[in-house]
Amino acid sequence: MILPILAYGDPVLKKEAEELNKAFPGLKGLIADMYETMYAAQGVGLAAPQVGKSIRMFIVDGSPFADDADDGEEPDLKAVGIENFKKVFINPIIEEEEGEEWGFHEGCLSIPKIREEVFRKEKVHISYYDENFQLHDEVFDGYAARIIQHEYDHVDGILFTDHLSPLKRRLLTKRLQNISKGEVKVDYKMKFPKIKKSR
Repeated sequence: MILPILAYGDPVLKKEAEELNKAFPGLKGLIADMYETMYAAQGVGLAAPQVGKSIRMFIVDGSPFADDADDGEEPDLKAVGIENFKKVFINPIIEEEEGEEWGFHEGCLSIPKIREEVFRKEKVHISYYDENFQLHDEVFDGYAARIIQHEYDHVDGILFTDHLSPLKRRLLTKRLQNISKGEVKVDYKMKFPKIKKSR
């Protein structure tokens, strides 16, 4: 089932999410719905708070980055292994971020039509549970690390716009307000905080 994605301005997006356990009701169904929702919106990651669930879980599938990387003449080293990067992260903990910071124009399904350069460290060490509550402790780099850092921010109540300079945020104020009011054209299901119905 495709779920509506919460738009910028919804208070759930700014809240620190809570841990969940194996007894969380309907977990498998929620994960399946989140994948269906993410694919319908052509995203590479989706966090539970974006569909109104304030729990520490996100899903990723980086294969679209692999498709983009194939278009270039030079191999994109940041995309190595990204075609198989499909995972569920439950109760993740970023243990360490390291390496040089690099910029990339990030977007977000909750903030449609806006992309801005965000600088993040190139490598991330993270521990997490998968959908079967098996514990993992892994290191990711390149695009995989960036997707993780972006989605991890969501479970901490942080949006990519929070990483921008105060000036850049001020310049985006009107566009962000319009998104909250539903004054943006999207081809996927969204729920806007300042209008009553989703579309």
